[in-house]
Amino acid sequence: MSHTNHPSAIEYTITPADPNGHQFEVSVTIQKPTQPVQTVSLPNWIPGSYLIRDFSKHLIGLKGKTAHGESVDLVAVDTSTWQFDSDGEPVTLSYRVYAWDLSVRGAHFDQTHAFFNGTSVFLAVDGQRDQLCRMKVVATDFCLANGWKVACGMPSVEIDEFGFGIYYADDYSSLIDYPVEMGDFVDIHFEACGIPHRMVLTGVFECDEERLKKDLIKICETEIRMFGEPAPMENYLFQVMVTGSDYGGLEHRNSTALMCSRDDLPYPGMKEATEGYLQFLELCSHEYFHLWNVKRIQPKVYQLSDLKEPAFTNQLWWFEGVTSYYDALILLRAGIIDQKKYLQLLAEQMTRVYRMPGRFEQSVAESSWLTWTKFYQQDENAPNAIISYYTKGSLIALGLDLWIRQRTRNEKSLDDVLLHLWEFYGSTGTGLEEYQIEAICSQVTGLELDEFFKRYLYGTEDLPFNELFKAENIEFSLRSAAGLADKGGEESAPLMATHLGANLVDTEHQTVKITHVWNGQAAYDAGLAAGDEIVSLNRLKTTSSASIEKRLKRLDSDLEMPVWECHYFRRDELRQTEIKLAAAPEDRVQLIMQGDVESKWLSMQVSLEGAI
Repeated sequence: MSHTNHPSAIEYTITPADPNGHQFEVSVTIQKPTQPVQTVSLPNWIPGSYLIRDFSKHLIGLKGKTAHGESVDLVAVDTSTWQFDSDGEPVTLSYRVYAWDLSVRGAHFDQTHAFFNGTSVFLAVDGQRDQLCRMKVVATDFCLANGWKVACGMPSVEIDEFGFGIYYADDYSSLIDYPVEMGDFVDIHFEACGIPHRMVLTGVFECDEERLKKDLIKICETEIRMFGEPAPMENYLFQVMVTGSDYGGLEHRNSTALMCSRDDLPYPGMKEATEGYLQFLELCSHEYFHLWNVKRIQPKVYQLSDLKEPAFTNQLWWFEGVTSYYDALILLRAGIIDQKKYLQLLAEQMTRVYRMPGRFEQSVAESSWLTWTKFYQQDENAPNAIISYYTKGSLIALGLDLWIRQRTRNEKSLDDVLLHLWEFYGSTGTGLEEYQIEAICSQVTGLELDEFFKRYLYGTEDLPFNELFKAENIEFSLRSAAGLADKGGEESAPLMATHLGANLVDTEHQTVKITHVWNGQAAYDAGLAAGDEIVSLNRLKTTSSASIEKRLKRLDSDLEMPVWECHYFRRDELRQTEIKLAAAPEDRVQLIMQGDVESKWLSMQVSLEGAI
């Protein structure tokens, strides 16, 4: 049966109808509703982002009609589920979706572009989720007048030169895994290992498209060759929304939705890669890696989920942590950065963990299990109470890789575990049970790793990086900060003798606002809290965090630490306290190569093409 006339296909039509009101018009035609009652529902969360988002709150005016034009009474079962009586004849449901979520997770629509994930706009027909789905994207007069095009990884049946028309997906889970971008975007085409790739960029920006294309080819080919050809997709799409300061990504089966700052793109004439550009390439590397590790190698519990209730797993340390370990490592393997730059990026990533006292309060396994609340709904106390399975998970992956390499004399590595998972689970669609990955690590490497996982994954100990890096002829050390914005790595500037133990941001009315307070440090001992606005220190007006940093840098570690008189607002109440300054904590990571003996671990990562 062809995709054009399948008799039981679920027919979806979506129209970018109202750019001023930010609304899509959507219809769903069910050819053969379940008798006597049909249930439909909208997901409550989107794969890859583990938070109940209640997408149905943006659904407006749901109504139904039979093929004969008779109204269908829809009854709400809960906040995201409806049902109606049926005699088995075709029924069309119609509604509008308010789209004003400028993120990679939802739907957004205005005069500049339209973007949506299927989880935000397409009702599932319960009991028929395995049916073929057809999606028609309608070009309005507004779209045509503004030269809009469509970028979507979904296979097409009948589309025009701009991409408007009919697409198909094998089932509902496939339908919602192909996000759609519409607009007058910049379109970059390239091939990686013979596979067509495309990056579309929407927004206001300047970009050296040729440089970006060359670097993307290196990243994609490095990852495809790592897992082995052929790649698991026939084409691939990067959808990029470019704004002033946003950042993020979400993986899909043959595409990724990304957001970046316009300053993160390579500008014409750029000689050295900027920090922001490398961050963007890391993001591309990370989401592309998910083609294998998450979209195909995945927990069984996610495969079984209907996206209505949370799905719990301890395994996100592997799926996000391991991917976070490899994202910068791929830049090294691809020859985009050299070993020194890689160690700088790695030190910065490690610093994000070592600055968090919460790493001693929560294990990475618990962080994964409680991602629905503690990780995705962080409050101002998060640094003291939780740890990220992205960052600490990447350190477990790093430590595990070094542990394996050094105990097998580099005959085995984390690569071998990944390739085993790909061959026996990812490529076969077999989901992973809880604790299975840890057992596979031991099976593939021949090492007894129970104690490793007990201490560092299910426990809260820091990994023994002193010893692990020493064996690679790399010095691992912790130092104090050179400034409030110091992210770690090698630092030539004088180090600060003291620190407030708080994160600060400048306000529009020339005060300094506290966003986070570290337990047991100076601001905490002074009774300051997140949300407080500092207006003066020692009776001098404080207008910026830079002015506080300047005063901190003047202090000498050999002298007795002073006590600062502090006036601040808590809400609208003026308060006073004393801040007894103390020595700055050593929580910034440095990684420095020693001598002439090259790290075996690093030397095995270098591309034959060499770094540029």
